[in-house]
Amino acid sequence: MNTPIYSFQGRPIVSEHAGITVTRVGPNLGAEITGVDLRRPISDEVRDAIEEALAENELIILRNQDISSDSLMDFGRRFGELTVHPFAPRDENVSALIKFRNDETNPPFRTDVWHSDETFRKEPPKATILVAKEVPAIGGDTMFASMSAAFDGLSDRMQQFISGLEAIHDFKPFRELFDDSEEDRKNVMRWEQMYPPAVHPVVRVHPVTGRKVLFVNPQFTVAIKNMDERESKSLLDILFQQAQIPEYQFRHHWAPHTLIMWDNRSTQHYAVNDYFPQRRYMERVTIKGGPVTGIERADPENVRKAIRRTAGRPRSAHGKPQAPTTPETVKV
Repeated sequence: MNTPIYSFQGRPIVSEHAGITVTRVGPNLGAEITGVDLRRPISDEVRDAIEEALAENELIILRNQDISSDSLMDFGRRFGELTVHPFAPRDENVSALIKFRNDETNPPFRTDVWHSDETFRKEPPKATILVAKEVPAIGGDTMFASMSAAFDGLSDRMQQFISGLEAIHDFKPFRELFDDSEEDRKNVMRWEQMYPPAVHPVVRVHPVTGRKVLFVNPQFTVAIKNMDERESKSLLDILFQQAQIPEYQFRHHWAPHTLIMWDNRSTQHYAVNDYFPQRRYMERVTIKGGPVTGIERADPENVRKAIRRTAGRPRSAHGKPQAPTTPETVKV
């Protein structure tokens, strides 16, 4: 029988701050918060506790939050200015509110790709908040990956190699929304003037925790700056695969009135499109971010290594297998 675990990686599984309870639900990211009713305004103390939990756990979950669109926006504004996604399906009256109504007649657009939100911006969002209004009976999960854990999992040599490199980000998936007509070509040119390719460090430093984060994603990252195209593609393919490692992931199963908030500075996500013809209705707001700060080079002595997480595992009761001294006969 397993004995209770009260701490992991030096952090408690359950903690209390400002009257709310934070319970970690994943080893590398994810925590549930209870003791908050978002139908009412939250105090500055509660806001600070939630923001601390977000930075530390990268993804927070609040269940049973049957809130209005106005309450969702009010909650989002407690953490910063709300931004307008230039290509998402916005509310007709409130541009900062995104409404995802997806079914067999209106499938989601390019959300089943690992990505951080809007890294084609010079200053990508700080965080994103999503609340479930209507969910399918089965399917429709959202997967998240800790890109700080993904960086930690790279070898020292790779960490040092990519630290200081810069990557180019572009709104490339949304180019598919336009055809090859002269009018659309001019339209795309106007968008390019508003959102020229952004250059971000491949390894960013989280402004709150100081952790190093792998900051490239297959949806928006198109190249490594000043690198040969073949070399760039090969390196990006390796780095993109880090988000696909299950140990760095958390899979969220939706229930009505569940609200999640993820740290866009340190995570990627992937919306699993496996629920058609069922309906899925979500509302979302996005919080403005700041400049992306990188590092010159990684210091292996100060980087938390993925291998260290296994240092406390007990030895196998089976011992070490010994190779036979003479060829063995296979019994059938």
